[in-house]
Amino acid sequence: MRLWTLHPKYLDTRGLVALWREALLAQAVLQGNTQGYQFHPQLLRFRAQRDPLATIAEYLRVVEAEAARRGYRFDSTKIAQDYTSSKITETVGQLLYELDHLKRKLHSRDPQRYHQLLKIGRPQAHPLFRLRAGGIREWEHVFPQT
Repeated sequence: MRLWTLHPKYLDTRGLVALWREALLAQAVLQGNTQGYQFHPQLLRFRAQRDPLATIAEYLRVVEAEAARRGYRFDSTKIAQDYTSSKITETVGQLLYELDHLKRKLHSRDPQRYHQLLKIGRPQAHPLFRLRAGGIREWEHVFPQT
């Protein structure tokens, strides 16, 4: 499961569809509708919010909007109807690590998008996140840099 801090506009089609499915799974976990993934580290920052279900719903709405912008139709009725105006604080180091991680994935999967990402210094975060200084988060499974 990967719930990207990066704005979903950077993801290729395969990545965007995977994000939609994984965020829906995260929502199901937060609703108590599944036994698996209860302690997945990607859920820590959502569980730490005052209203985790509303927070994941906000996350999903942005993913669905990006899909719609690209002409895809994700079923928005699957998103919980909870709303929040709160933001998750995340680090710039985490955001930059995720950009590098995405580049590694796209190097062979989508070379054109990979080359577009090479031009980005500091990427835009998913609108749910408010950035602060800091490194890669302790819950992140860090892959060796190439």
